Amino acid sequence: MLKHMMHLIGEKEKIKDIIQDLFQIMVQVNTYDQFGRPGKDVLESSFLIYLNSSQLSMSLSTIYQTANADLKSHISNPVTPTPSEDRTIKLPEVPAELIQYVDNGRNPDIYTREFVELARKSNQLMKGKIEAYAQFRDILASEMCKALPELEADVMLILERACGNTDVIKQRIKEE
Repeated sequence: MLKHMMHLIGEKEKIKDIIQDLFQIMVQVNTYDQFGRPGKDVLESSFLIYLNSSQLSMSLSTIYQTANADLKSHISNPVTPTPSEDRTIKLPEVPAELIQYVDNGRNPDIYTREFVELARKSNQLMKGKIEAYAQFRDILASEMCKALPELEADVMLILERACGNTDVIKQRIKEE
């Protein structure tokens, strides 16, 4: 009986937390756009509300499952209630930047397009750097082989271990 009472007290606290979260969301929605465009403080508090809403969702899910389990246990066995299983529903993660983007009244498709373009530009920049370093490596190796012919075998060994292709260097040395 004591175990059942402790369970009810815990559920009562969860319900109080849910009511408090809902009240905070109500206040936030009511005061959101009273003073024109939202400032940094409003956006930060909106982000905190978003984080609390995911906690609210998990709390509501837990309370719902607990209530269903308790109801089923009272119907099947009214004397001894069984503890409910703790199952939470996993909601999709939404980036905070996207939420701010939508809160500013912009289209989320534009955000996605800008994100893809930024990733493409970053990939192109990285590809350019990789190709530039490869060219620098080849030029440095060929110049070292020309200046110090006694180290050509060592340079080729290093190139084989680093990139596996020494044909470009050998061809460059022959051309010059």
